[in-house]
Amino acid sequence: MARLPHEMISDILCRLSVKDLLRFRSVSKPWCSSIDNPYFIKLHLSHSLKTTTNHSLILSHWEDYFFSVDYDLFETTQRLNHPFGEQRKTLQILGSCNGLLALVDDNDRIFLWNPSTRKSQVLPFNEIGFSSPSSTYYGFGYDPISDDYKLVRMVQSHGNNDEYFHSEAKVYSLRSNCWRRIKDVCFYHKFSREFGFLANNALHWMVFRTPESRNKELVGFDLGSEEFRFLELPDGCLDKVLRFHIKAMGGDICLTSTYRETNDIVVDVWIMKEYGVKQSWFKLISWKEPYFMPCSIVAIPLAFSKDGDEVLFFIGYKWFNWGRWIDSFVWYDLGSQVVEDVVIRGIPSSFDVSLYVDSLVPLNSNAQQ
Repeated sequence: MARLPHEMISDILCRLSVKDLLRFRSVSKPWCSSIDNPYFIKLHLSHSLKTTTNHSLILSHWEDYFFSVDYDLFETTQRLNHPFGEQRKTLQILGSCNGLLALVDDNDRIFLWNPSTRKSQVLPFNEIGFSSPSSTYYGFGYDPISDDYKLVRMVQSHGNNDEYFHSEAKVYSLRSNCWRRIKDVCFYHKFSREFGFLANNALHWMVFRTPESRNKELVGFDLGSEEFRFLELPDGCLDKVLRFHIKAMGGDICLTSTYRETNDIVVDVWIMKEYGVKQSWFKLISWKEPYFMPCSIVAIPLAFSKDGDEVLFFIGYKWFNWGRWIDSFVWYDLGSQVVEDVVIRGIPSSFDVSLYVDSLVPLNSNAQQ
């Protein structure tokens, strides 16, 4: 090791998987020190993000089983050790960022988990300032300005006929391992629990501008400035919609609108190429597929292929004769519009899916594990 320049060693190591790096930590103290170095951890993560390597899909089944599917070799499936061992808790993934998963249980206790390093921590309890909250919105992401991972929790309580209204927004910092209150939000929630998505260093949710509003609007929370702002959607994209989903794909905001047109179910996919600019929305896909019968529940684009020529879709079906979900994936070719089924063995018939990148990103060593 002493014969090679340190920069060359780092360049070689950053191309390896987290599994290999964890094994190589035991080679020697210098190797262990190099791999645990914060600079190298960021270098390894940056290489994985730029080259789309070490990526996988995390499938959660019945909220207490987790499976990892290799993004490059879909036939490689691994059942992950539950972060709490045999004492399983019912957990939902509220966010995924740089190899860390944020999880929440039925009692609104929040956990952070790095499945690659098998490290987890419990976020400190933080009491809500009022009783009987009617809605809780979460979001999790990384702020490059402060080099900190932040989790946002917004809680609201509505009384009948506007009898009362309470609202509270707080941010948790992984670096300080504590919560702090931020200024109240300027919008309203109408659903019990929602998870935001991360794009352009901001978290996003669909909300209502007033209690009387019937139309949802997109709001973003900048993780650096910690300010909220509304973002405009493309005109008419939700006029005849059966359902819609909005999330991030390829680093940009992606809106999926599903609607009926004569005998077809049509899936339109919109991308916002310049953040916050309404005119930058463009329609990437308009997919008319006859086998999308009315029993089709969702068609959500997840990610581009490495060459950018295909889009991976998550497809959720509801077969009425079986009364259960049959979930799957397909590749959609942007040029030929050909659809190819993805066969993955050893996964459950129903699941939620999150994108994940293997990383060495550590948790707060002073926090409760």
